[in-house]
Amino acid sequence: MDNIQKAAEVIKDSKYLTAFTGAGISVESGIPPFRGKNGLWSKFDPSLLDISHFYSHPAESWRLLKKIFYGSYIHAKPNYAHIALSNLEKKGILKWIITQNIDNLHYEAGSRNIIEYHGTLRTLTCINCGKVYETSDKIIKMDPPTCECGGVLKPDIVFFGESIPEKAILGVERAVANTDVMIIIGTTGEIYPASLIPHNAKKRGAKIIEINVESSNYTNAITDIFLQGKASLIMNKLEDAILNG
Repeated sequence: MDNIQKAAEVIKDSKYLTAFTGAGISVESGIPPFRGKNGLWSKFDPSLLDISHFYSHPAESWRLLKKIFYGSYIHAKPNYAHIALSNLEKKGILKWIITQNIDNLHYEAGSRNIIEYHGTLRTLTCINCGKVYETSDKIIKMDPPTCECGGVLKPDIVFFGESIPEKAILGVERAVANTDVMIIIGTTGEIYPASLIPHNAKKRGAKIIEINVESSNYTNAITDIFLQGKASLIMNKLEDAILNG
């Protein structure tokens, strides 16, 4: 039995399957990773997206936001890894997706049980009156985007120096408490505190299936089954083995 089939059997025997995804799942959708040789932070200054800088120099922060996010992110399409997870959710097999990504691609693929640990680019909130806006080309073209009250709009993502939203923390705690199998997809396990989530699942007895192009901080530490390769290809094979194997 190969590892795909082993992983499929583990998932079919599970009662509460959760997925934990990172930037690697979206690379095939044309979204560059943050870290690494060709990562965004090798080209741009991340300090411009510190929350204190945003509040003191919102126009500067917004110029960088537009350059690195609004374009490749807004117009990106889900790849088959996102779609396969959505299909598993619709079948009742996958209970939750916990994602570090802000790209909205799980939502675009049709998933709805999503915990967006670092927030989402889907909406923006006025830092003055708190009004929430859906992201649109019209809003993004403003310099910087502002509310009808005149306040600056902030994307609903977690900036450097910001805390993880309480709703996300509580959602993760509930999901992890019930998880008996977790699929890790496209994350190296370097970003704290998100990196602790699979470790917490493992401590509670969950089996860990990892899908990554290269080994990660999880591979030799907590992973039970390592499926090496592109997320879309592996998820295509895994979905088929789960549903038709």
